[in-house]
Amino acid sequence: MRAANEVDRLTAHEIESLLLRAMTSVRDLREQAGIPGSGTEDDAIVRLDIVAKGVVTFSQANISATLREAADMVRSLWIIIDSGTTVVTLKPSR
Repeated sequence: MRAANEVDRLTAHEIESLLLRAMTSVRDLREQAGIPGSGTEDDAIVRLDIVAKGVVTFSQANISATLREAADMVRSLWIIIDSGTTVVTLKPSR
């Protein structure tokens, strides 16, 4: 969250690194909770990857929002893991 509030103080490399670490954390935490990623552009990890790869093309506001989203995903997944909740099966929506 601190990085999201101080985007102007970060280099493009630091932002990319933060987003890549968040992606790794989200993937690992999802796996622990039994939550599969969709791999589509609707998947939050894909959005993080797009911003990480093109960080110089995005506005500071967009980067800040993406860093907040990443922090929120990690925090939310830790809450799920700590609660002991796991996803057993997912059914496709109709």
